[in-house]
Amino acid sequence: MQRDEFDEDLAPDDAGEPAPPYWFPGGMLPEDARKMGLTHHVPDGALLDFAGSLDGTKPLHRITAWVLLVVFGMPVLFAVLRIVFAVL
Repeated sequence: MQRDEFDEDLAPDDAGEPAPPYWFPGGMLPEDARKMGLTHHVPDGALLDFAGSLDGTKPLHRITAWVLLVVFGMPVLFAVLRIVFAVL
């Protein structure tokens, strides 16, 4: 095998352990969440992992994202309405 003179990667291609499959839990967490210490074992990390695994091209995933948005947006809406009605 001839060595490529422009190749800067001197390590063999199979160095290190293989990456876990994409369907393993915790694979869709954003890097910032990992830096904060979130994993798929804690509720916030599990929710981020679940939301990150949704695919916008699939209709059921889009419906699930809208349901999540409504579920988590309703308490905020109710709190704002409670403040508005308390002022009036």
